[in-house]
Amino acid sequence: MAKQNTDRTTIDLFACEKRVGRPRTNPLERKDQLKANKRNQLKRDRANGLKRIELKVEQQLFEKLNQLATESGISRSELIEKMLNKQVSQFSTN
Repeated sequence: MAKQNTDRTTIDLFACEKRVGRPRTNPLERKDQLKANKRNQLKRDRANGLKRIELKVEQQLFEKLNQLATESGISRSELIEKMLNKQVSQFSTN
């Protein structure tokens, strides 16, 4: 059986062929890498005393928050945290 250059289904025929692109440096699949990175990020956040809050908002509010964060030069998360701190401190003084 002759090898055809367009046939990519028979891997063993192309074992010695060099592949284009950056060589693989991590033994894990991409989805597993992302899962491990997220787990490590959560561990770092916990170690720094941070807690996670999830919030669902309408598209218009989301876009406005993004715009305000960009104008302020901070992340959306930092902007929301500042807004929450300000509101909480106002309620605390009442």
